[in-house]
Amino acid sequence: MDTEWLDDDELAAWVRLASVLELLPGVLDSQLRRDAGLTHFEYYVLAMLSETPQHTLRMTTLALRTNATLPRLSHVVSRLGDRGLAERLPCPEDARATNVHLTPAGWDKVRETAPGHVANVRQHVIDALTPEQITQLTAISDAILGRLDPDGSMAATYNRYDPPRETARPR
Repeated sequence: MDTEWLDDDELAAWVRLASVLELLPGVLDSQLRRDAGLTHFEYYVLAMLSETPQHTLRMTTLALRTNATLPRLSHVVSRLGDRGLAERLPCPEDARATNVHLTPAGWDKVRETAPGHVANVRQHVIDALTPEQITQLTAISDAILGRLDPDGSMAATYNRYDPPRETARPR
């Protein structure tokens, strides 16, 4: 098999993207650990729960929304439970399933933590870009996500803030 090597422009773009992928998680984690005592993933789990009706999701649904394995998510939910931020409950619709519920203390934690997290995201990502670049970043991310998530299993997570699309009217 012949390898189609990256040209100079492609390599320059790839190395920059790889650097962002390496540096950004540490920037997000550092601020959240310092200000809230949470990892980025723990905050993400709490945030996903905070955006749902009754602040409750099935464990399997939460795993899909956070792109986590069930063992990893189970470990994180246990840690959050130990801190009184989330709790496991039996699923009333399916006795074999487990729900995860954001406790009132967890809801308070998300509300207290969100402003600092948003400020950090704004400082390190959003404010570095022009409005046109934000639009381009969305398009670029969609193109990459089309390859990484071809069946759209996480689309509900990354499309949840898109403006509603107008439906075509029959003529």
